[in-house]
Amino acid sequence: MLEEHANVVKLISLAGEVKGRKKLQKMIYIAKKFDYPFQEKYQFHMYGPYSEELTLRVEELCTMGFLAERKEHKGAYEQYLYTVTDKGNLFIKGFSEQTEQLPKIIEALNNESSRFLELVSTLLYFDELERAQQILKVQTVKAKLKFTEEEMAQAFELIEKLATFKNC
Repeated sequence: MLEEHANVVKLISLAGEVKGRKKLQKMIYIAKKFDYPFQEKYQFHMYGPYSEELTLRVEELCTMGFLAERKEHKGAYEQYLYTVTDKGNLFIKGFSEQTEQLPKIIEALNNESSRFLELVSTLLYFDELERAQQILKVQTVKAKLKFTEEEMAQAFELIEKLATFKNC
């Protein structure tokens, strides 16, 4: 049970800091799609794949003092920032190491915006479809975001890049 908690703390530790709840959701979903050991169940939601389990797990980790959650005011909304505490770093030392490729994936994902990761995770959610069908599905379920052809191409490039990390 605590292994799942440790995996979330490790991911945030590798990232250094994760800006936004949505971004954290998408980073873990994408890593999970590339066979990293995240057990959270996801369903499709307004912002793409979403895990209520992950939301509760992050709340628990903050309550236990393993993660620090900080609010940053961004005008009309608040953004949450997550970092690992000293107590969190001690906690994860007792768990096995991730594969050597996970830091590369986390760095690549953390450098992207949450909007872009919403696109990538949504494409991956529909990865059983052909590429043209995936694009059509995203244009349908995410019509308000008006993703461009260039953004779609960049998302598929990132997915291919992440797949090469997995196979190294």
